[in-house]
Amino acid sequence: MTQPTPSPAHLSVHLPLGGGLKAWIVERPGLHLDDTARSRLLGDLRAIAGKTLDGDDLDYGVFDDTSGALDRTLITLLYNRKTGDPVAFNSLPILDMSIRGETRSVLHLGLVMVDPDARQGGLSAVLYGLACAILLIRNQFRPIWISSVTQVPAVVGLVSEMYSDVYPSPLPRSRRSFEHLLMARRIMTEHRAAFGVGTEADFDEQSFVIANAYTGGSDHLKKRFEDAPKHRKDVFNTMCGTQLDYDRGDDFLQIGRLDVEALRHYCTRIAPQGLGLAPILGLFFFGFQSLFLPVLHWFNDKRAWGGLRPARAHKERPVDHG
Repeated sequence: MTQPTPSPAHLSVHLPLGGGLKAWIVERPGLHLDDTARSRLLGDLRAIAGKTLDGDDLDYGVFDDTSGALDRTLITLLYNRKTGDPVAFNSLPILDMSIRGETRSVLHLGLVMVDPDARQGGLSAVLYGLACAILLIRNQFRPIWISSVTQVPAVVGLVSEMYSDVYPSPLPRSRRSFEHLLMARRIMTEHRAAFGVGTEADFDEQSFVIANAYTGGSDHLKKRFEDAPKHRKDVFNTMCGTQLDYDRGDDFLQIGRLDVEALRHYCTRIAPQGLGLAPILGLFFFGFQSLFLPVLHWFNDKRAWGGLRPARAHKERPVDHG
């Protein structure tokens, strides 16, 4: 089998974290990982899923070998630094779509799973935010649209507080713009398979509620309201409890933006919880490597800059023989 060629255009970043953990963030792994690395990645994802679901399997997204999802997914894997065992992951599908003739990539906040034996405070913030922050830095701080499909009040609150211009949300600043509506229509028309929602599910364009959402391979994730993890702020729990039918299996489709304000909020209020300053330091060094070092190298004309610029020739000063 022909091996994919590694490409610097696709992220593959290893970062140390607090709490004895390390992170591997890899973008579109199906396009550049070789067979061995890809098999290890899938094995680690399935190991975490098996423990989380008591041996049950998921058959959508990266767990569907025929879907090609690894070619269009950003994955964050957390490992125990001492044992090397995988303890948590987030699989973020990259949803490519056309809006008013413009091609956009929406980062879907996808599937999060944590080994029940390794749960600790702060993991959700790292899984949801670290990879997104790295993408924003690499995108030179241009805003990136995000989406999330969930019935879990804790996740609804996390998305509402972490990102900008999120709809729906119980927060006062939340409003549905025409841009939100256009993207929601595209997502529900073209990308249901990315988050396991079947064709039978109905979508309410006013409330952004997906009714009967667990029919496309994600049925093992359906929860009762009593079992769904709650947010520390009751306003998010109330929103989910009153607007979603948990017996039927409803979800919210939330859409928002990852921007500089969201990154500031993540670094100052969310990332430090549970894991200290490690994620912030990781972002700092990634940003230094991605943004500032290229500028320093560009202005050093004594050395070549790849194929873009040869090194400046320096003539030797003539010797004065008097």
